Parts: sequence; C-alpha cells; structure tokens
Amino acid sequence: MSKIVAIHSFRGGTGKSNITANVATIIAQQGHRVGVIDTDIQSPGIHVLFGLDEAKIDKALNDYLWGKCAVEETAYDVGAGAVTLMSGGIYLVPSSLKAGEIARVLREGYEVSLLNDGFRELIRRLKLDYLCIDTHPGLNEETLLAIAIADVLLIILRPDQQDYLGTAVTVEVAGRLGVPHMLLVVNKVLPAFNFAEVKQQVGQTYGCPVAGILPLSEDVVRLASAGIFCLRYPDHAVSQELRRIADQILTF
Repeated sequence: MSKIVAIHSFRGGTGKSNITANVATIIAQQGHRVGVIDTDIQSPGIHVLFGLDEAKIDKALNDYLWGKCAVEETAYDVGAGAVTLMSGGIYLVPSSLKAGEIARVLREGYEVSLLNDGFRELIRRLKLDYLCIDTHPGLNEETLLAIAIADVLLIILRPDQQDYLGTAVTVEVAGRLGVPHMLLVVNKVLPAFNFAEVKQQVGQTYGCPVAGILPLSEDVVRLASAGIFCLRYPDHAVSQELRRIADQILTF
C-alpha cells in the first residue's frame, strides 16, 4: 500500500528540502517507486538538488492547480540522470520558478482541495510506493492539508529556540489532525554537542521519536545543493544518518 510522507519545518532554513531529496533517493535505492512533490509554491527549489534544469520544466505543479494539465504531466523522471545506482525510481513534481507565476499564486491563490486530488492521482498514475511532500514552512492551508493526509510526518528542526517553539505548535496540530506517525529530525547540530543528550531531550520534550541527529557539516555546505549528498558522499557520517532516518520511515 502506498504511503504519503510529509516533510515539514515550522521555519525556513532548516535543510528540509535537502533532507527530503536525500531520504527520497535512499528509499528509491531500496527498490521503491518514489514521488517527490514541491508544494513550497512561493519559494520552490528542490528541483535544483535533482539537477533538473529549469529551462526543461514545461509543466509545473502550478499548471495542474490552474487546470492546464493533468497532474502526471508535471512529473519528471529524475532517476536516470541525477539519481544513479537505483533499482527503484524517482519522479519529481516541481513548482514553477517563474516570477510571474509565483506572483499569481500570491495574488489569486488556487483551490487547495486540488492538492489532495493531485496527490492521490499521482500515486495511482505513477504506481508510487511513496509520495514525499516537501511542504511550505510554517502552517497554512496547504501545509495543514499535507499533514492531515500524511501517513508519516517528518518534522525538521534546528537546535534553536525559535525552531523549538514552532515545532511544539506543529506537533500539537499534527496530533489533533490524527497523523498516524510522527518523527523528528534535528539538523545542523554543532559537532561539539552531545548528540545522545540532544536526542533524549528533544524526544522527551515533544513526546515523539527522534529519527536522527544531523551535524552541521562543512561538506554539506560546500556541496551547496548542487546534488544529492548521499550519492556524492555515500560513506559520509551524514549519509549514514540519513539512511537510518529513511529506514525508520520504511518501517511504517
């Protein structure tokens, strides 16, 4: 049975899209068909990680939401080029980077219920095992919809007081929406920190399992979203922790 995984953070800059791209890739390497959809329509960008050239994006999620095409027409197979050594597959639905289309979303909005229909139709049409939703930071109508229909909610936070407060709100809302499974990932943790203590404290604070603690890594910063980190550095400690996070998602 297909699973929907929503990856969310209350604030921007947590590394959410990077984690989404890497976790989706690792799941695909396990032989699964994985969809990735960029619902951060106001500030899209996950296509960069997969090496999808903006000039080659003929149709985006925006076009589906405005009734211009079927949702499966917005999906791009990124398994053949950017993602290698894979026995499964990855299909990416990007949002438009065109300034005019972003402005139109902000000005006119769209029928949010179409997202739910699109998620289900994408799973059916592409025969997906997993659909990973890269959400917009914070809580809005689109985000609440993605959280409400998710089988697994992966919440990304940094060791930062603003993130801690925002994550508390997200966990409470997700609990009220009846999300079956929630996992926390603490990203950009200084190597000098005691990771075991961070994991214990965060888990106790929110009453949720902590799937992983990712260090603030110079290698991640140096790559600068120019690829999928776990493919470039498969033996890196960050890649190993990302695989542990993906493995926990696969248990549900």
